[in-house]
Amino acid sequence: MPSITPGTVVIGQSGGPTAVINQTLIGVAKACLQRPETFTRVLGAVHGVNGIMKGEFIDFGAEDPANLEVVAGTPSSALKSVRRKASKEDCEQIFARFRENNVRAFFYIGGNDTAETTHIIDEMAKASGYDLACFHCPKTIDNDLRVTDHCPGYGSAAKFVAQAFMGDNLDNRSLSGIKVNIVMGRNAGWLTAAAALARILPQDGPHLIYCPEADFSLEAFCTDAEAVYRQLGRCVIAVSEGIHGPGGKEIIDAKEVDSHGNKQLSGSGALGDFLADTLKAHLAKVMPDKKHRVRADTFGYLQRCFPGVVSETDAREARLAGVAAVEAVLRGERSGSIAFKRLDNPYRIECFTTPLATVAKETKPMPRELINAAGNDIVADKLLPYLRPLVGDLPRIGRLAGTKG
Repeated sequence: MPSITPGTVVIGQSGGPTAVINQTLIGVAKACLQRPETFTRVLGAVHGVNGIMKGEFIDFGAEDPANLEVVAGTPSSALKSVRRKASKEDCEQIFARFRENNVRAFFYIGGNDTAETTHIIDEMAKASGYDLACFHCPKTIDNDLRVTDHCPGYGSAAKFVAQAFMGDNLDNRSLSGIKVNIVMGRNAGWLTAAAALARILPQDGPHLIYCPEADFSLEAFCTDAEAVYRQLGRCVIAVSEGIHGPGGKEIIDAKEVDSHGNKQLSGSGALGDFLADTLKAHLAKVMPDKKHRVRADTFGYLQRCFPGVVSETDAREARLAGVAAVEAVLRGERSGSIAFKRLDNPYRIECFTTPLATVAKETKPMPRELINAAGNDIVADKLLPYLRPLVGDLPRIGRLAGTKG
């Protein structure tokens, strides 16, 4: 394939931010800046495709190179983000801006909806005969993109979840009771499952884990929690925000939707409050002789961009994804999404390009075999070896020998 027509690069960020998304951004920008004969200008679109249509760009060539590295290590989307799937009319405006700026390479960093937008733009560029390389650079804390072994952003969010549960478990051990934590994950339980990494010592929580890949039953939830509570005098529970009953029946009615039609699941503590209230009512019936302390928290957006809780592996691989996208264009590839192949002993990854259509729109749930038959826990010996290299080291936890439980 002939080399790409020299011209301007546009980079954008879309969807929910992560702790390492700027590593990918700066990886793309710096790799392009090193090839001025091919990439004559390197622009960043403020608010993704919205910025492209409005002509709102920043020039990476005018940025302080030292500050770019500071930005790379800063959580959240430095270019600011957007939730918008480009329509035919949008694409017409996008191409008008691209022609105006002689844009010949477009790198869009985000999840499956971002990959779909990239795919739409790529197809329209091909149909119009405009020479444009379109690459999707992956990110999502949900870890639910197809093809790839895992997604940049997931390892750091999983580390936050693990450490949050480590802290909550210690609190719960100190004062007993039942604690329910709601974790992000609309259709995939990868992030909720990472709570299992908090089990450092015997009897550590979370004692129960509920993911959307297994149908959820309120009755079973109450009896599961009661059993642990009777045995240990306490219980810590991890629940995915996307849990549902048979046939996808909602546990509570999430009325709000985003611009892609997705239900807004992390906008309130409604699910956690509902589950806590349900548990209180259940325990009042089956154990009426004592007062029961039941609390719930919704981690919400805290999981995505928490400074200081960043997986070194995640940061390194996020940067690598951006560099790999630029290298693919320099090899003559015109479109695709960057994916990871895992190599074990020792752990490492290889990057490869997969067609945009294989990543766009659809997501990848956690395999059902990684959840136990009862649907209230993960299968540790299968899942934890997958998780540990992505999350990295966790704080050491000690316990006085003279105490129990």
